[in-house]
Amino acid sequence: MVRRFAFLHDTLHAPDLLRRCRIPKDLASVTTRAAEVDPVDVGLSQDNVERVWRSVESLYGSGIHPALALCVRREGAVVLDRAIGHARGNGPDDHPDAEKVLATPSTPFCIFSATKGTTAALIHKLDEKGLLHIGDPVAEYLPEFARSGKAGITIGHVLSHRAGIPAAPPGTINLDMFDDIEFLREAIYNARPVFRPGKRQAYHAVSGGMVLGEVVREVTGKSIRDVLAEEFLDPLGFRWMNYGVAEADIPRVGLNYVTGPVLLPPMRQIATRALGVHPDIVTRMSNDPRFVRAVLPAANGISTANELGRFYEMLRLGGELDGVRVMEERTIRRALIPQSHMEMDLSLIAPVGFSYGFMLGGKYLSLYGMNTAQAFGHLGWINIVGWADPQRALSAALITTGKAVVYPEVLRFWMIAQQIAKEFRPV
Repeated sequence: MVRRFAFLHDTLHAPDLLRRCRIPKDLASVTTRAAEVDPVDVGLSQDNVERVWRSVESLYGSGIHPALALCVRREGAVVLDRAIGHARGNGPDDHPDAEKVLATPSTPFCIFSATKGTTAALIHKLDEKGLLHIGDPVAEYLPEFARSGKAGITIGHVLSHRAGIPAAPPGTINLDMFDDIEFLREAIYNARPVFRPGKRQAYHAVSGGMVLGEVVREVTGKSIRDVLAEEFLDPLGFRWMNYGVAEADIPRVGLNYVTGPVLLPPMRQIATRALGVHPDIVTRMSNDPRFVRAVLPAANGISTANELGRFYEMLRLGGELDGVRVMEERTIRRALIPQSHMEMDLSLIAPVGFSYGFMLGGKYLSLYGMNTAQAFGHLGWINIVGWADPQRALSAALITTGKAVVYPEVLRFWMIAQQIAKEFRPV
């Protein structure tokens, strides 16, 4: 038994398997900051803020994430907005002499599934405008979606990951097919449910976004990218936060990296089933220009930590930001109605509480730290998260670029939100 655990320890800590980036001794040399207000103005101390940042430095010190960015607001004031590491050039496979580009708070990154929170907000906005209703069957808007026993799947089922079609349809995770609307529609029309709508929760990593994007196209006659800009981003003055970017902006987007231990069974099968392809393939695909400029409503939002957190600040404030109202308060309240409470998710193999599109906090078990029952947000592949915590008058976003599914220091990621919840006490 002792020898078995010794072998496991050696395997997990073998340099050729862990795939870590190089960490400089002087962390200040790879740290950049944007403007931050005096935390005393919002009932905090500088020590509160610095303890949070030290938790970020601890995660960066693992070598799993070539870049990290964190932005935290308290009562609307940005008290922490920093980045550490490199946007390019310091991945595990990069040559030591490769050109290194510092990550900064203004560097945009792919936020992967954290995009789902943005898409959910947009769906609720269209419901508010009377263009759709989340209680309606998807087939009300896309009649051919009813094929293969899917007539009873509602938009609400898709938002809450209870539609029964968690796997990406065959052939859709293909860089050459992302722009082929007819192909993608046929794929979701032909998808076969694996359980009755509403019966089980199973995270829809890609498929749900495909369905919602086509519903939006059907009811508006426009790409979901254009609708998101019209309803939220342009009125609120966002630079990023949309699905993909324009061709000219591709070089500005930070890269993602395959890091951490080589994924072994059963986690390899679980992650591959959820994503549709091997996780390492997804990571490499995400750096391809075809991915970065595509429209993937569940998977390729591009944002800075500041803007992701700012979007949640708008939701925390009931749909109004900087004097501009883009949603009604009651719309957001309805979006946050729990649809499950720490139910075991059959795709993630973990207990996750969902509303109509958002991952919910909890008193003890929560993405957002202890005693965060009012918090809501969404996780992104794999250590990315944006959220709001009304109890603390807080909104925040953490973006990382290493895509290790499991690694020895993974608790350091969870401890960042825990540290924030601890330092930013309820108001």
